[in-house]
Amino acid sequence: MKERMDQSSSRIYVERTLAIIKPDAIHESEKIEDVILKSEFTILQKRKLQLTPEQCSDFYADQYGKFFFPSLTAFMSSGPIIALTLARNNAIAHWKSIIGPVNSTKAKETHPECLRARYGTSDLKNALHGSESFHAAEREIKFMFPNSVIEPFPSRERIEEYLSRYVNPTLLRGLTELCKHKPHNPCVWLADWLVKNNPNKPQICDVEEAE
Repeated sequence: MKERMDQSSSRIYVERTLAIIKPDAIHESEKIEDVILKSEFTILQKRKLQLTPEQCSDFYADQYGKFFFPSLTAFMSSGPIIALTLARNNAIAHWKSIIGPVNSTKAKETHPECLRARYGTSDLKNALHGSESFHAAEREIKFMFPNSVIEPFPSRERIEEYLSRYVNPTLLRGLTELCKHKPHNPCVWLADWLVKNNPNKPQICDVEEAE
């Protein structure tokens, strides 16, 4: 039972999240991107732009009505930003842990190594943005990169069901045949067998012409 739990917890599920280097930290963008890459993220998309106050209002629509909303939109439209789509396993949680608490002043005391502690100066001017959830990431990536094609992220149950129904039976048959034939180059033999026995690909057979 423990072995099964360990195997399940070690599985990797790739996520995407939106990162924004804000106007107050854009001069440190090279250093920040270096941290991103060293943290095993892949940068899928990147663009430098300057948002209008109206665009900032749309992006932060969930914060509308809060006392800091006017200051937030004014700050985020005050200069250029860099938007990045990042990908890796647990991307959302990992990026949030790297950038640290929202309030940069408190972050300097509690998380001095985080990016907001290093490059932010206040609660408002906190250098970086990270998506709060998968659904937020999906909306924010689409906002910053309108031409993005975002496939629905399958649940763990759906992945396991697909493997159990479509992948494992064919692979088991192939490995059984491999043990029977004991070829000199098992990897090449199995690859050829899987191509010929792909259940999702129709077989093409030679048919003699009718006399």
